[in-house]
Amino acid sequence: MSFRKISLTAAVCLLGLTTACSDGAADPATGTAPPAQGSATETTYPLTIDNCGREITFEEPPSRVLLLNGTSVAEVESFIALSLEDRILANAQSYGVSDDPDMVEKIAALPTGGLSLNENFEVPREQVLDLGPDLVISTWAGGFDAATGSATRDQLASAGINSFVTPVNCANGDPGARPEDQQRYDEQSVEASFELLHALGEIFDVPDRAAALVEQIRADLAEVAEGVEGAEPANVLVVYPGMAMMNNNGLPAVFAGGLYDDITERAGAVNVFAGSTGPELADINIEALATADVDVLVIGLFQEDENGDEFAQELFQQFPAWEASRTQTYTTVSDSFYLGPLNAVAVARIADAAHGLQ
Repeated sequence: MSFRKISLTAAVCLLGLTTACSDGAADPATGTAPPAQGSATETTYPLTIDNCGREITFEEPPSRVLLLNGTSVAEVESFIALSLEDRILANAQSYGVSDDPDMVEKIAALPTGGLSLNENFEVPREQVLDLGPDLVISTWAGGFDAATGSATRDQLASAGINSFVTPVNCANGDPGARPEDQQRYDEQSVEASFELLHALGEIFDVPDRAAALVEQIRADLAEVAEGVEGAEPANVLVVYPGMAMMNNNGLPAVFAGGLYDDITERAGAVNVFAGSTGPELADINIEALATADVDVLVIGLFQEDENGDEFAQELFQQFPAWEASRTQTYTTVSDSFYLGPLNAVAVARIADAAHGLQ
């Protein structure tokens, strides 16, 4: 099976959630099937969990969930992948583009609760409280910052509303984060996507769905790992031209570090700016890009009107010294390169482009 077929199969399995999608692929390094994380037993309520150092108790599975924006789709796509759409009261997350051909339509079909974002692209606290959810989820700790006009976790608790931050992002937007949360944020990988799925599986009493989904994704990743085993790592540059505002020089936003490096490595490649922090990436200048050793260009798409082919040709003309420019070697990704349930798709696409394995 080619990696491109793996990516399409993964998308179908993510939405179908059937164990029949899994082929029980073994880890090529150990010869054994990768273990599923988390418990597949039923959740016992009341359920008390630790989230960013706060104890949260659920008396029953939440049924009126508000998903805050945070420029993320990790949470809403995880809900869809776990067939929890009926628990969503209002969703503020959407890119309008996805590596899963069905995801955009599924997100668009979710209720929005009539919400409108403020100047900080957050849901104002008044709207949150008026909506009356039983759980509010933010992709980052900053989503509960009063300075951005958001409802704080204490304000929500006073109103009888639970709150939850995606575990890997507890330190994002919280200057007082625990050391263990900061380390988790700094060292995040694809495992963080699995952690979110398992956490939602426990909270909503669908741990079996989460375990089956993670097992399928691990099987797809193992198949890619087997295909690239022994291959010379390719040098990969990942840029999102539509996010140029993130770069201090107005150049395409460069993505590296943490999860992004892990996805690239799983594809049998090396991110040319591996290990760089956010401020370092924002300061990358045209000279650094021009002299980078780029075998494969990965174009990230963030908005529905963006054209990956056009972006690639523009960059190839601007940086002709790249090996990728000479060979015209590139691929595109969108949401699969972020935290969320589609990471195996990005790994497969980059592996295809880097190693030409069919």
